[in-house]
Amino acid sequence: ARTNAVKLGFQNVEFQEADIEDLPLADNSIDKVISNCVLNLVPDKIKAYAQIFRVLRPGGGFCISDIVTVGELPDTLRNSIEAYTGCIAGAMQQDEYLHTISSSGFDAVKIVRSRQIPLPENSGKSQMTKHQLAMLRSEKNGAYSITVTGRKPEVPGK
Repeated sequence: ARTNAVKLGFQNVEFQEADIEDLPLADNSIDKVISNCVLNLVPDKIKAYAQIFRVLRPGGGFCISDIVTVGELPDTLRNSIEAYTGCIAGAMQQDEYLHTISSSGFDAVKIVRSRQIPLPENSGKSQMTKHQLAMLRSEKNGAYSITVTGRKPEVPGK
């Protein structure tokens, strides 16, 4: 990221490595938060989103890509190492994920991109029933890569 910022001539950006559940940044000090498939792996997503809300300036926004699920995933899939390393095993239900963001105080929360993720080949499919496999192959159920945007309200509580 630093190399690209220099290459593109950006001088108004800063990159820091930190624990997202305890950001070492001042309240209301950041314009934008960008994350790519990180929050899915954070144990306390409520705390992470509270930290993002805290550091964003009023009117500041985020763009986050992450993995969520729609419908129930069979235990054989949730317990699969391939599904875990592919960030599928620990993914939250999409509705719960969006509720976590909104309940942190953000508004204008919306999914701007959604794509179903094919299951890894060795993800426990051989132990699933035909019904479970059919459910996962349906258009509605499975794992999705989503990109979500939202913003911190200009006026607190609005």
